[in-house]
Amino acid sequence: MVLLPTDRMDSLFSPRCVWVNGPIIVGAGPSGLAVAASLREQGVPFVVLEREDCIASLWQKRTYDRLKLHLPKQFCELPRMPFPASYPEYPTRRQFIEYLETYAATFDVKPEFGSTVQTAQFDETSGLWRVQSSSSSGESMEYIGRWLVVATGENAESVVPDIPGLGEFAGEVAHVSEYKSGDKYKGKSVLVVGCGNSGMEVSLDLCDHGALPSMVVRDAVHVLPREVCGRSTFELATMLMAWFPLWFVDKIMVFLSWLILGNLVGFGIRRPAIGPLTLKNMYGRTPVLDTGAMARIRSGDITVVPGVSRFTKNRAELTDGTALDIDAVVMATGYKSNVPQWLQTSDGFFGKDGYPTTAFPNGWKGQSGLYSVGFTRRGLSGASADAVRIAKDLGHVWREETKPTKRAAGACHRRCISVIF
Repeated sequence: MVLLPTDRMDSLFSPRCVWVNGPIIVGAGPSGLAVAASLREQGVPFVVLEREDCIASLWQKRTYDRLKLHLPKQFCELPRMPFPASYPEYPTRRQFIEYLETYAATFDVKPEFGSTVQTAQFDETSGLWRVQSSSSSGESMEYIGRWLVVATGENAESVVPDIPGLGEFAGEVAHVSEYKSGDKYKGKSVLVVGCGNSGMEVSLDLCDHGALPSMVVRDAVHVLPREVCGRSTFELATMLMAWFPLWFVDKIMVFLSWLILGNLVGFGIRRPAIGPLTLKNMYGRTPVLDTGAMARIRSGDITVVPGVSRFTKNRAELTDGTALDIDAVVMATGYKSNVPQWLQTSDGFFGKDGYPTTAFPNGWKGQSGLYSVGFTRRGLSGASADAVRIAKDLGHVWREETKPTKRAAGACHRRCISVIF
């Protein structure tokens, strides 16, 4: 840590600033909570900045009612706290939110809600991170500290493709983040654009509520049964990978899928040439875990259609030359990282896509006190593993550097609104 002369301190610390004697964590989703809790156990102080008014805003505000964890609960636990034994193997959305709220309370994680980070920049001269945030009322605040943990995750912003004519369509258009249930779509023809886990589940939910869904399957996709003989497919794959090479486990997974779900080509679903686990490791493309949608596709309740070439007032024109009369569109087209919008760094740690450029398991630590969590493309288990690594590393570094940090903080105590120790 660089100790600064008085005139440099005067320019560094503005009248509305907070000195943080520990890491500044941006994001209070599961990843941010996991890092904060792990740091708490290390005795390292921190501040968590969250733009929304609650923890895990994606789960609380932007998920559909029927959502459950896609993997068994033991693979979705955050560090140092298992799910309650009373929870089912696949906890519901509400149960997962309750788990996260209990987790935050247990480890005394109290985010600064309503703090939207505008910029985060490393000051080379002082060796400190300067994080500018604003509140919903427009009030600005600057947080200054030695370390920055980026925990905004893979799902910070909705992705809506620019399809010709979409603005001319007269019906309702909603992103899956706005979809709650199919109740209001009863009796309507709904086009679901996207065939990932969300697209499949939304199509199934629409069926259950009496709607008439068509699902766009533009590219090849792996669809796996969620369970094989009562055991989680993910758990089975994990067990097999301990004994066999990845390519061989891929072949087993594809064979089991064919055995249970059958050949899907006749229903408009093609498998990629690359195996499901290899595809996940190389490109982050998650296979779909079937929770009942395939049975409705076989029965004709869900119609699979190719890509959309354009929309008109009340129709979707498809790439095979056919057209559908539709009443509404649900865009199950995913999310993206928003890191490039606010993190100002030229060290190449984050790429233009908002993900660390170094592959898992080494993408959690950058230079100049920069860390990332929740970008592994390996779900909650990947985020938890990185959170533990970050806390262990920061615990060691913080104990080495805390004394000079405190001396620097003391020099500006009177200029800051608050000092966090």
